[in-house]
Amino acid sequence: MKLWQKDTDVNNAVEKFTVGNDREFDLMLAPFDVLGNMAHAKMLATVGLLTKAEAADLHSELKKIYSEIEAGRFRIDDSIEDVHSQIEFLLTQQLGDTGKKIHSARSRNDQVLVDVKLYLRRQIMELVQSIEAFFVLLQERSETFKTNLLPGYTHLQIAMPSSFGLWFGAYAESLVDDMETLRAAFTVVNKNPLGSAAGYGSSFPINRTLTTDLLGFADLNYNVVYAQMGRGKAERITAQALANVADTLAKMSMDACLYLNQNFDFISFPAELTTGSSIMPHKKNPDVFELIRSHCNRVKALPNEITMMTTNLPSGYHRDLQLLKEHLFPAFQTLQDCISMASLMFSNIRIKENILADPKYAYLFSVEEVNRLVLQGMPFRDAYKQVGQAIEAGTFTHSKELQHTHEGSINNLQNAAIARLMQETIAGFNFSRLNAAINNLLQ
Repeated sequence: MKLWQKDTDVNNAVEKFTVGNDREFDLMLAPFDVLGNMAHAKMLATVGLLTKAEAADLHSELKKIYSEIEAGRFRIDDSIEDVHSQIEFLLTQQLGDTGKKIHSARSRNDQVLVDVKLYLRRQIMELVQSIEAFFVLLQERSETFKTNLLPGYTHLQIAMPSSFGLWFGAYAESLVDDMETLRAAFTVVNKNPLGSAAGYGSSFPINRTLTTDLLGFADLNYNVVYAQMGRGKAERITAQALANVADTLAKMSMDACLYLNQNFDFISFPAELTTGSSIMPHKKNPDVFELIRSHCNRVKALPNEITMMTTNLPSGYHRDLQLLKEHLFPAFQTLQDCISMASLMFSNIRIKENILADPKYAYLFSVEEVNRLVLQGMPFRDAYKQVGQAIEAGTFTHSKELQHTHEGSINNLQNAAIARLMQETIAGFNFSRLNAAINNLLQ
């Protein structure tokens, strides 16, 4: 069954190529297609295209389908093209002509659009929850190890003293900015395209504001042409937000690989969290962090993939857009897995004590000595020169006492302020509104 089928059968090779992997990814959209159908049916009843009894019957059957999906029993038959056709087929099978009426004032174009937006909205919400939990762990680690010093590097050369409080806290704050970009993506995604039909609206007197409220969208995509043009753009913006999260995880994983290296020897993990070598019995490899790094670098490539797939497409719908799901949808699970594994590793991290006692880190304190001389009244350039000459002459001496008190420094991490920024950002999503709308729709 195809929503567009008339009397001509499509060549089998053409059908196989055009359907591709769509059934597999359509299963991910199934619960959201049901929700879109529910809202659409309620709206059709308010404008006279369905009777109240017909809308009630449709809603009842859709709830049954939703339950089947939640239980993992929903399937798309081999003879049916996609999830939209499957659900309409089930409705028609149970309700006859009433089931056939569900597609009134709608195109598969806007049906796919609303499904994708509802899917992305849910995935972003679940990702935000995971990032928040990981953020809390990083902040806890920052506080726990705030007095444990380690070398800071520029150009991979020893530079100035740092601390694990700063290191964990830096990645926590990085997630705040990543969350901001996720919120921007969520704002784009959380607009209702339903009712744009094939991209040019409908002559039926539909009420798009009603479906917006029923589905918990924050607002409409008002212009029907733009609603269709937003396909690909919403995915690209979402992919960029995911890439930002991935970049934070990849950089953090690279640090962890370096710090676990014996030449650094800053951190360690229980043996069961590392892997070995087939011939070198001493090896404890950071495979988890290496794989997080690689997975996340793939996610970082995603915005470019989507950009290239949608380059130079004119306005209106194009079948190219079907393939975006195959690239974007798996990225959410990839990030969820990477966050889960990073959480496991950092929950069990061991930090080496007194790292900076090693004489090779003595020059880390050169800036401290310059600043000490400046505080005694010496001009900065003169102090810089004096300390530099002492280093060259091999007479450099230093104190290991650190007086870093300004906001965000070693002795003033500002973790509470960073937590406030994160909570303010998360509050801006207003997930409670959409959750309440969906719960009401499912009643």
